[in-house]
Amino acid sequence: MAAAGPENVPPFIAAQLSHLLSHFGLTVKVEQMWSSDKYNSTPLDRFTLLIPYCLDFIKWDVIYDAESPNTAPDVIFSPEDDDFHPFHMFPSSSEPANNCLSDWNYKDPTRLLTLIQYLRDQYVLYQRKRVGEVDDDRLTFEISTILSREGIEMHMSSGAEKSEEVKFAVPLLDMNINKMVACCPWRYSQRIYLQVVYPVGRKYMSVPSAPRLKLVSSPELKAVFSIDDVKLPPWLDGMCLAEYLPNLEEYLGKQVLEAVSLIEVRRHFIEALSSPLGRPVEADAVFCRKATFLAASGVFSFLVHLLIPTQFPKQQPAIMLQSSQHLNSQMAPMKSRVMSDYPWSPRWEPSMMAERICDFLADEALNFMRQCSEGQVQ
Repeated sequence: MAAAGPENVPPFIAAQLSHLLSHFGLTVKVEQMWSSDKYNSTPLDRFTLLIPYCLDFIKWDVIYDAESPNTAPDVIFSPEDDDFHPFHMFPSSSEPANNCLSDWNYKDPTRLLTLIQYLRDQYVLYQRKRVGEVDDDRLTFEISTILSREGIEMHMSSGAEKSEEVKFAVPLLDMNINKMVACCPWRYSQRIYLQVVYPVGRKYMSVPSAPRLKLVSSPELKAVFSIDDVKLPPWLDGMCLAEYLPNLEEYLGKQVLEAVSLIEVRRHFIEALSSPLGRPVEADAVFCRKATFLAASGVFSFLVHLLIPTQFPKQQPAIMLQSSQHLNSQMAPMKSRVMSDYPWSPRWEPSMMAERICDFLADEALNFMRQCSEGQVQ
């Protein structure tokens, strides 16, 4: 496979692909690119897309013909979706499909995005249809109670090595978390989902077992709120998803609001440290999760790195010292171990927290200076 450099991709394909990756509402990735020419590794006119769906990715191969730019690309779906025929599913909705393909204009950079968006929308309907045809009374009931919720995605999976199961991705919380964070740097809207997995067809069970439940969030949200810290409410016998979701959302909403409010608490803490340590050399101004100060003990100067957890002040910051004067054998600045074993109380005022940290640093700086001088720190 040739390197996927810009010079190896025909300009019209590069323009369409770039527009797709920049403007699609979800994070689409290119897994690999290759050429249709068996005897030459260029031009690269074929590629595999990873498209987010139901908290996972679906893989579709997009097949262009560099020598026939006026021909719309073929899209090859995965083998398990061999009965997915997006242009023949719903005759009444065929007009958008015709617009996608019949008057294909390779000079229009938006065409690939329009095509992939249409196909993904059809795939949502296709999976919903598959799940709706499953012969499982419990599943049929669950679907009937939650279909009114917007944004739910479903996926039917089966295989030779595992039993059939249906997975739901249920978006939670009708709140714009991005707008709640001042100077938010996030490109995409931050969402939290409940992944619900039901086994299919276990009719011998008198009381249906609880589905497998898991919270999933966009990775960037961890800067403010970690779903790993959330304990899911119990699923009671006989409960359905429509009964479970309101309590979960109320509980989760309170946690998100508290997590956002803690940004300001961390900001006040960093400001309190500025009194004894001076202005930070570097600080995370948006989420207030990191701060670095320049300190000195006699002639020994060093950096103080603070890593502030989202659960601050319940959890205390981790501290690491870095020498400004000593290098290790790899010619990198010497650093201390990460320390969080100093006196701490979440009930202290920020000024008291800063004072106690400075007291700790006064002693620890001498140990760190000695270790640096003796070459004991790596």
